[in-house]
Amino acid sequence: MNEAAVDEAVAAEPLWTGEEIARATGGVASTDFRVTGVAFDSREVGPGDLFIALKGEATDGHAFLDKAFDAGAAGALVSSPIDRPHVLVSDTGAALNALGKAARDRMSGKVIGVTGSVGKTSTKEALFLALDRFRPGEVHRSVKSYNNHVGVPLSLARMPRDSRFGIFEMGMNHFGELAALTRLVRPHVAIVTAIAPAHIEFFGTEEAIAHAKAEIFEGLEPGGIAIIPEDSPYRDLLREKAEEQGARIITFGMGEGADVRAMEAVPAAGGGTLISARLPDAELCYTMAAPGDHNVSNSLAIVAAVEAVGADLATAGLALAELPGLPGRGARSQVRAGQGEALLIDESYNANPLSMAATLRQLGREKGARRIAVLGAMKELGDRSAELHEGLADPMQQAQVDLAILVGAEMAPLAHRLEGRMALEHVPDADAAIRMVKARMQPDDVILVKGSNSVGLSRLVAALFGGD
Repeated sequence: MNEAAVDEAVAAEPLWTGEEIARATGGVASTDFRVTGVAFDSREVGPGDLFIALKGEATDGHAFLDKAFDAGAAGALVSSPIDRPHVLVSDTGAALNALGKAARDRMSGKVIGVTGSVGKTSTKEALFLALDRFRPGEVHRSVKSYNNHVGVPLSLARMPRDSRFGIFEMGMNHFGELAALTRLVRPHVAIVTAIAPAHIEFFGTEEAIAHAKAEIFEGLEPGGIAIIPEDSPYRDLLREKAEEQGARIITFGMGEGADVRAMEAVPAAGGGTLISARLPDAELCYTMAAPGDHNVSNSLAIVAAVEAVGADLATAGLALAELPGLPGRGARSQVRAGQGEALLIDESYNANPLSMAATLRQLGREKGARRIAVLGAMKELGDRSAELHEGLADPMQQAQVDLAILVGAEMAPLAHRLEGRMALEHVPDADAAIRMVKARMQPDDVILVKGSNSVGLSRLVAALFGGD
């Protein structure tokens, strides 16, 4: 990357200067350079970026400094001196955290934090679209699923200083993780989408998961708002934890007591769901483009957050009607099947019992020649794995699945339960699933692909698009 390209990238208002980075991190700047972005993966570095050389268990980012500067990095955050523009610190991981904190400190807009066992990323993305339509170019959000102890401070560090809204996804799989993240994000509004037995291997019970998710309220700004699911069996627990932090509570759901409630939800003519919602001080009729009851629930949390930060409900409704499906999280596409096409529903990024059941309910509403469910194993379920996998039998039968292709050893209890009840194939891995689906799919099929990310069913999706 030549110097002219880097100079052009940083000609506009910088995200950070070298001196600002040094002040934020307690480091020493070699010179006062300017950056327009931040990255810790050298493969993602673009012109004008700050490259943070993190040291991990397996790799050391310092080994990729030349690659980062060749890609156009304008400077680096390092723990060893280099002959390029840099800020020298003792610990680059701690410095990233400090830079994220400084980004949050200088931002004067409204911040929304999102957590939950399911629906975090799709809710965050929909909120971004809703708020960006209200204030174009003034909304920042975490990208991808950067929701852990590295991804959250990185997302904060990337936030422009004049952002009007910031939206941050926060995840966890152990107690205390979410508490640390939310104290960094300091949200004005904190959303819990739902509680489900995701990562139950590390917690033991769903109630323990609810306690861990409730940590998000510990970082709320004074006078902050907690948005919690009315229909959850852990509503009272979440409410109590939020009230302990002095939060104002807004509940959402289908239940009578919800503050933001779907009075009516019916299939929309062009797909998705037409929703009539009642809010404390308004009513809104809108279409949620993404189909399924779980997306109706997520949309109510989104509407509640939009109102909570003083944005426009009408423009939010327009954005939800145009919401695209996310790869791995509900994207719908037509793929070649013999002499025709089949509908592919890509839910390959993640899976837990609640999201599996919700997605299967939606599959049961789809119109097609056959319904094919390609389900990968659900991970991190601990000693409840067999029980929770077997528990998918009823949702599958209710969805009237015509062909089930079950992937992974953990699916054995479900395969045993469904034997003789529907056409069924149990295969060991994603490669076998690819061969099976390609051999069995027909025109006008509806194919649902869902499983934990580590099962690798995203490769099946790619293969159906001609990638393999």
